[in-house]
Amino acid sequence: MADVQYTFQRVEKKFILTREQYERILPVIEADMDRDIYGQYTICNLYYDTPVFDLIRRSIEKPIYKEKFRVRSYGVPKPEDKVFAEIKKKYKGIVYKRRIADTYEEVQSFMKEKKILPADRQIQNEIQWFLQMYEPEAKVFIGYDRIAFAGKDGEDIRVTFDENIRYRVTELDLRDGDYGTPVLAGDFIIMEVKVPKAIPLWLVRALSDNQIFSGSFSKYGTCYQKFLSKQFLQKGKTVV
Repeated sequence: MADVQYTFQRVEKKFILTREQYERILPVIEADMDRDIYGQYTICNLYYDTPVFDLIRRSIEKPIYKEKFRVRSYGVPKPEDKVFAEIKKKYKGIVYKRRIADTYEEVQSFMKEKKILPADRQIQNEIQWFLQMYEPEAKVFIGYDRIAFAGKDGEDIRVTFDENIRYRVTELDLRDGDYGTPVLAGDFIIMEVKVPKAIPLWLVRALSDNQIFSGSFSKYGTCYQKFLSKQFLQKGKTVV
């Protein structure tokens, strides 16, 4: 875990690709970037929100500032595996991420009992403030399969491809597996380009040549709009 990054500040651009577009752009990415040493892997997330989904409803409105909280693992965590508790914020188009890591049980103790962890104390304080402010609870599991690339020769860029996005609202424990119901109909792949400022020119040209254009997409936001909001209202709740 020595090479794990715990804070981020970057621009993130998202692209919804068809399988054909993915197969056209992938050779360009492979030629100019290095593939992640882990190959294809599964990311598991538990998204936390208030009982009436305040955080994601505010996010969908596209405010200047928005934030979310999740607990993430890479694959289904074993007892000794690290998971991440992280706040993800976006302000004026810039994404900021602050996270800590420990075993699943230790992270849960930190969240529920305010147990101090051997991690950055400032980030722990920020997360504790967030938890105290919103009193969020686990609302949905979202998992997906990812292939990731990093820039060569020190170029500060990361490109990821996520597919098979799935969700569930029961068994909200990362140790319960990575199964779920598909979020997107059809064979779509979500491409994300993550850079400190501007996308490099070689990639801009490749995207333009293949008629691939950025758009707004949120895995949690899409899941909420397509499934969770309907289930929530069907239970007789009133969202104000």
